[in-house]
Amino acid sequence: MTKRAEAKYKIDRRMGENIWGRPKSPVNRREYGPGQHGQRRKGKPTPFGTQLKAKQKLKGYYGNISEKQFRKYYAEAIRMKGDSGNNLIGLLESRLDTVVYRAKFVPTVFAARQFVNHGHIKVNGRRVNIASYLVKVGDVIEIKETSRQIILVLEAKQLAERDVPDYYEVDHTKMSAKVMRVPLPAEVPYPVIMEPNLVIEFYSR
Repeated sequence: MTKRAEAKYKIDRRMGENIWGRPKSPVNRREYGPGQHGQRRKGKPTPFGTQLKAKQKLKGYYGNISEKQFRKYYAEAIRMKGDSGNNLIGLLESRLDTVVYRAKFVPTVFAARQFVNHGHIKVNGRRVNIASYLVKVGDVIEIKETSRQIILVLEAKQLAERDVPDYYEVDHTKMSAKVMRVPLPAEVPYPVIMEPNLVIEFYSR
């Protein structure tokens, strides 16, 4: 399992935005970056800086995916037919840990990765413990019966800060979710503006 060395709230502060919409994010109180130089006035960002921030924000949102893996998603997105930015979001939303997070089986995308890695999730009745596994339309994702009473799962169901998007069909009584379709970026419930086309521009320089 890839080690995530950075604290999730530090990502919020570096971006200057509450990218997961959490009530406890420090950005709600301090909109400047972390560290002793965080409050320095910043000049107008360059086109490169704007693209870099868009990439870091999107990469951070999905659990701070490694650069190597994120670049693979870009390569796959431009290989696919259609708009590359839409394709990139479709791939990221197809990650198993993303589906587990979106379905409100766990409270955060970081918890979702750990939950999958620890073997608590089945896809179409088969146990899958790879967080980056890409689900397909029609796949059924469910929590193992022996894992459904874990406190983390019970707490996640009560979260009021986010809703389950309609491109998944979720049954919390059976702890299962079905992928109905691949979403467009406008349908994904990001708390902040994401700009996948700037990410494509960043990598295609």
